[in-house]
Amino acid sequence: MTAAVGAVDSVGAEPGAGGRRGIRLRVDPVDPVPDEPTAVVVAGSGRHALLDALLGASGPAPDVPESAYLVIHPGLRVAAWAYVPGARLPQPFDLAGPRSGGFVRPPRRVELALADPLLRHFTLIRAPDMSTLDVAGSRILLDVVRRAGALVHAGDGGQDLVTRVAESGAAVFQAAPRGGDGGRVFDVGPDMADVAQLRRALVEWAGAEALARASVNPPMLPGAFGTVRVAAGAHESGWAERLDRACVSAAHTVRQRLAIELANVHLRGVQEIVFGVGAAGLPDALDREMHAVSLRAVAECDAAVDRILDDALTQVLGEIPPEGVRRRVALAVRREIAGEGDASDPARVLLVTSTAGVATITGAGAVTALGAYRDEPDRAVLPPLGVGLSGACYQYWAAPDRADQAHTRSWLQQAVRGVELELLSEVTRRFETVRRSLGGLLADAVDHGILLA
Repeated sequence: MTAAVGAVDSVGAEPGAGGRRGIRLRVDPVDPVPDEPTAVVVAGSGRHALLDALLGASGPAPDVPESAYLVIHPGLRVAAWAYVPGARLPQPFDLAGPRSGGFVRPPRRVELALADPLLRHFTLIRAPDMSTLDVAGSRILLDVVRRAGALVHAGDGGQDLVTRVAESGAAVFQAAPRGGDGGRVFDVGPDMADVAQLRRALVEWAGAEALARASVNPPMLPGAFGTVRVAAGAHESGWAERLDRACVSAAHTVRQRLAIELANVHLRGVQEIVFGVGAAGLPDALDREMHAVSLRAVAECDAAVDRILDDALTQVLGEIPPEGVRRRVALAVRREIAGEGDASDPARVLLVTSTAGVATITGAGAVTALGAYRDEPDRAVLPPLGVGLSGACYQYWAAPDRADQAHTRSWLQQAVRGVELELLSEVTRRFETVRRSLGGLLADAVDHGILLA
């Protein structure tokens, strides 16, 4: 029996259209999904000075590893936490210590709490140096800005990426060290200290953005309550066979795309070994690649599952479902996949080891440690997934006697192949769980004549 959001009050012979049984369902309210918090990403060659100026007396911002995102949010006292792949819990980050924070491998993000009035309006994020970002690093930054909502570009470099950010729909502000030319270009002075006008513009943007996000995610959605009846001809519609085919086809397509992407990862890795960072810089470069691959895997799977869910619901209900109905079904399927009471956690991290193998760590906390920015609100049907490099990889490649190109290329090939096998297997497993869970829920709905979610 599929997990249901709600409970049956009574079963009777109440007549329904088409001879369906009329089961009256008591539906518990679906918790509203919180809006994604607004954030401003500060990037470009002048990002350090501009961020310190925006923070004012609360600054300056601490030194963190160059590859890490610094996420600053409001707090009653100053505290910093590092999110390191391989750890299930955030680790304390010593603000007075070295830039590395004393970690074997750099964290993907460091979260800093400050009692600054500006942070009541939005979170501040300092990005890595845009001029040094490779293909994978650019994809990660675009994902962070998309979820944050705004980018402030300070100084030179990264104009191509700024254009891509603007095309994505995110707001773009330019902080120029000398006279701007109107629009969203702000003169912040030669030392980027004159930020009063920029601060006002960012606060205004955050207020408007919060209202816009709330308007597309209202607390009361159509269809969130009440009985939902299936279509009269649902039994004969062939929805189950169509659902099976859709899940198999989607898994095949996603696996194929990820296999091509991982082949490109291997190619770029070889180029870095031969012409770029060499063996010593391989862990950083490959970790960025694995981060970008996991973002793509999650996006591809989520988009495919959304299409499958919409198509199956439309077939069974005989019409495009209201958003409230859709969220009820998504929540029920997500709970079924999570397997409440089951010992195995479906949230997974695939961690590359120093032997080029792949270890699996379960738990939502482990996946959270891999994000450059905090997770989105839980709208997805599928559990979270991440891929990264263990600290042992960084130790292994830090040794000076491991600079042999042939050995490095062999290790890279084995590591990428190991990730490919594990990741593609995970994709197959996820679509199979969707097929079983959604199929079970819809079979109950067709059998009873109403949606039991």
